Parts: sequence; C-alpha cells; structure tokens
Amino acid sequence: MTKAISPRSRKVRILATLGPASSSVEMIAKLYEAGADAFRVNMSHGDQASKVAVIEAIRSLEKKYGRPTTILADLQGPKLRVGKFEGGKTELKTGSTFILDRDKTPGDATRVELPHREIFEAIEPGARLLLDDGKLVLRVVEHDMDRITTQVVVGGALSNSKGLNVPDVVLPMAALTPKDRSDLAWAVDQGVDWIALSFVQRPEDLAEARKLIGGKASLLAKIEKPAAIERLEEIVEACDGVMVARGDLGVELPPESVPPLQKRIVEVSRRLGRPVVVATQMLESMIVSPSPTRAEVSDVATAVYDGADAIMLSAESAAGAWPIESVAMMNSIGEAVERDPMHGERIHFTVIRSDPTTADALAEAAKNIAATVDAAAIICFTSSGSTARRVARERPSVPLMVLTPRLDTARRIGLLWGTYAVHTRDVNSFEDMVAKAKRMALRHKIAKAGDRVILIAGVPFKTPGSTNVLHVVRIIGDELKGYS
Repeated sequence: MTKAISPRSRKVRILATLGPASSSVEMIAKLYEAGADAFRVNMSHGDQASKVAVIEAIRSLEKKYGRPTTILADLQGPKLRVGKFEGGKTELKTGSTFILDRDKTPGDATRVELPHREIFEAIEPGARLLLDDGKLVLRVVEHDMDRITTQVVVGGALSNSKGLNVPDVVLPMAALTPKDRSDLAWAVDQGVDWIALSFVQRPEDLAEARKLIGGKASLLAKIEKPAAIERLEEIVEACDGVMVARGDLGVELPPESVPPLQKRIVEVSRRLGRPVVVATQMLESMIVSPSPTRAEVSDVATAVYDGADAIMLSAESAAGAWPIESVAMMNSIGEAVERDPMHGERIHFTVIRSDPTTADALAEAAKNIAATVDAAAIICFTSSGSTARRVARERPSVPLMVLTPRLDTARRIGLLWGTYAVHTRDVNSFEDMVAKAKRMALRHKIAKAGDRVILIAGVPFKTPGSTNVLHVVRIIGDELKGYS
C-alpha cells in the first residue's frame, strides 16, 4: 500500500550517504521519512554485489511512497598511496631528507616506494607532497624519472600505504581507473540516476565518463583538486551537476581558502544552471553524538543561504551512531533557514543573467509573476528536465512541480533545488495541460482551491527544447471530480 507523505516544506535537497549503519530497507525508509531526498552509494567501500540490495531497497520506496527516488553512485577515482615500510611504519623528522623512488623494497625513515609513474613525470622542484591527509608535508628538492628527493617540512609518523596528495601540479592521470570503469558500467546497468566522478582536474576528464554513461545517467563532477579551480567554468559547463568536495579541497589547499572557494563554486554552478551539492563534514560530530556543534549548524545554514541545491551527509548517515537524527537535524536546519525572512534576499545575491532564449526568458518571468500574483506554485511540463533546471536556477519563492512522462527524468530531478517531480502521462493539448496541472497540484497538495499557479511548457507537446508557453490559472474546488 502506498503511504502518503506530504511535499517537503524546504527547497534545499538532502543527499544522504548509505553504508553499514543505513543499508536496510527499514533504515532507508526511515531516512527518507526524516528528510532524505536522495541517496549516495559510495563505490569506494564494499563490492558491487553487496550494493545490489541497497539499490533495490532505495527503489522500493517508490512503491511505498508513490514518489520517484534519486540514486547517486560516487566513483572512487585514483588513489595515490606510498608503499610499505619495514615494520609497517616509520617516523619522518622535520628538516630531514626523504626520498620517494620506484624500488619495491620496504621503506624506512629515509625512503619509500612511490608506485605512481605519473607523479615522476609531472612533479617539479618546489612542489609539495602531502601525506596522510596532509598531516605530513614534503617539499620537492630535485627529481628524475626514478627518484624524487624531498625535504620534510612537517614530520610525523607514517605507516604503510598512506594516501598522497599532489596539490601543486596537474597530474597526467585519467579520472577513471579500471575499477571506476567497472563500477560505472555496473551502476548504469543498475539504473542509477547520477554518476559522481572523482579526481576531476580539467574538462577533458569528463569526456570518457560521459561516453561510457551513454546518456543513461547524469554526470556530476566532484571539485576536489586545486587544478579544477583554475578551469572551473569549463568543468561546470561540461557536466550536469557539481559537488563541492571539501574533504580533499581542505587537504590540498589551506583550510581558510575553502569557504570562499565553496561560495565561488556554488555561484558559478548556479549561474550556469547546474545543480550543486555541498559535501563533507557538515555534521561530523553527529557520527558519535546525537547533536551537532553550533559551528556545524552554522556551516549547513551557510550552504542553504548561498542557495546550494543540495547538502550532503557522509559518514554521519553511512557509518555513524545517529543516522536518522543526522538527517532530521539537517532537515530542521534547512527548514529554519528558509523560514528566515531574509533567506529570499540572500539566495539572490548570486546574479543570474538569463541567456537570450525564449526558455530562459519564460523561466525568469515565471519566477517574477509567481511573486507578483502570489501564486502557490510553478508547474512545468518537461521531458528532458531542461525546463525544470532553468526555472530552478531562478530560485523562485514558490514550489516547482515538475510533471514528466519519463521516469528517469523524474528521478534525476531529485537533486534540483525546490522541485517536486511527478511521473505522469504526457499531455496532448493545451486544455489537457491546464486540466492536468490543476489536478496534480490538488492531488499532491502543492496548491488548494482558490490558488493561482503558473504553468510553463512547450508547444507542440512532446517536442524537447520547445519551451514557449507561460500561463496563469486559478484552481477551483471541483478539479478532482471524476478522477480517482
């Protein structure tokens, strides 16, 4: 039996990562009821077989709640690591010389293997090498194709296979590893809605993933490398969505530079009409605590005020002790911020300049008319979802109901700000469009009798990219008569 659930009162979306603490059918349903709008499956942990049941559990929500579900598969990407040490670990002293080479012999306090030829090809004197999430810092003194000599700037304990970050150069590495290609093919076969690509350094990195996806999912670029910032607009234009991956950004860049970069990435993504997710450590203390710190609450609120499409939970919902409470807290913060009378002004600090197209002009007009006539909602008819993305980019003050005949479009829209997607049969005439819009608005409690709604669509119907109609209608009380 379908269980009715009211439309979210907030417009920012919540993306919850699933993991050991939250992979059962019952827990996923509880996360959805607590406020999760979309679910992230992290391909860095576990194998493909173990995730089949997770995908099925997410999709089972559609029958239970009568709502499209949204799944994002996050690819691991290249992982740079040092080799192994005699005895499993060593201690690097600040000021000492430390060598990374191609020798597989276990390392010590003077050297260790670095099994990544690409680093030897790209590294330059003066570049930094960051070990173990930036806890240790090396500075390159000299190098050749078999040996990199460094000075230890910040020393400390170093153990087997710790991670390595190279923030100062663009590495000649593909964003997709053999594991990623396998995971991507599996995810597409499972019908996921979004593929998140790690280690994006340049727009060209997206090309292979785009080709392998073959239009069967949307492509999200994770901005986590300093090199990506240098070509940010090109990368955003080349993808379908963006994630501000603050974890690696905070390792490879000074931590104080991450907040302004977050605002810049959100601004560029919004301006170019790509949904943007702010991620990593948003409610980190809730991994072990039932309540967040005030600083974490402020951090989440800032992302909402900036107009991010979605805010993400990582370990808080995947492996923490309080997954449901974490989602509920994020939901409460989003609702509280959006109730702030100043919220509407703050999210429009980003100036959105419409492209000189009919579709963009109508999207902007729909936002303005909705505010002027005090409409209850904007209702758009779309096949590909492009009309919904255009309207959502304007950040209207009212809900955006998206009616689409394509289930894949309805699912992908789950990461888009302020949207409420409904998978429904297509319309064949203007009269049919108006009747269906009124009916769906009432049925899904987006509007009530007496309310005005703004309709936006394309004529002729069933023609992608033809958005050219904007219509204002008032709902009367008997719109549902004769319909089950």
